[in-house]
Amino acid sequence: MFSLLTAAIAPAIGLLTYFYLKTDYRRAIYGTIIRTFLMGFLLVFPVMVLQFAFIEESVFPYEWQQALILYGFTEEFFKWFVLYIFAYQLGTINRRNDGIVYGVSLSLGFATMENILYLIAHGIETAIGRALLPVSSHALFGIIMGYYLSHAKLSPGNKKKFLIYSLWVPVLLHSLYDYIVYLFNHYVFFGLIPFMLMLWAFAIYKLKHARRLDQQSPQIRRN
Repeated sequence: MFSLLTAAIAPAIGLLTYFYLKTDYRRAIYGTIIRTFLMGFLLVFPVMVLQFAFIEESVFPYEWQQALILYGFTEEFFKWFVLYIFAYQLGTINRRNDGIVYGVSLSLGFATMENILYLIAHGIETAIGRALLPVSSHALFGIIMGYYLSHAKLSPGNKKKFLIYSLWVPVLLHSLYDYIVYLFNHYVFFGLIPFMLMLWAFAIYKLKHARRLDQQSPQIRRN
């Protein structure tokens, strides 16, 4: 059991550490990072209950509906709502990189609990595939969500537009990920590799762009 938990948790901790260090980190945001990670961890349960109810009632019978609504929208909306309340409204976002780190920590908390449940059900031999695909994709969705959310917080105009982007860009990317899984079935790695390369490139671009904007801003506080 210890090895299973280690295999389930290690990818998320590794990715969170990597992106935390990549964002020119500040000690002042430690507490919010831990809180958002734990909230993401607990968020899995209401999301799973809702998804189970929809599946049992066959509310979304088509694969594209399941990819878009049942998984893409449901999971990203709940993550976005928590991030919006506890980071955007109640938390401290002084830099665009702050929002990115919060988005990553929340998403990886969610991915960690989801990964633990999956490995318990399917065995530790699936750990490598889970780390490379679902766990890392959640982290990348979190980068994109956090980027646009912090942009909405710090930009003098177009706040509503960036808030919309912060929800719907991750929703559409997540939905596309799940739809590719449906389409390729047993050959899922071949279908997802190009998508994951694109997703990594897009997320890293947003990460670098956020860093440049933070460095150019005279209002940034470095703690």
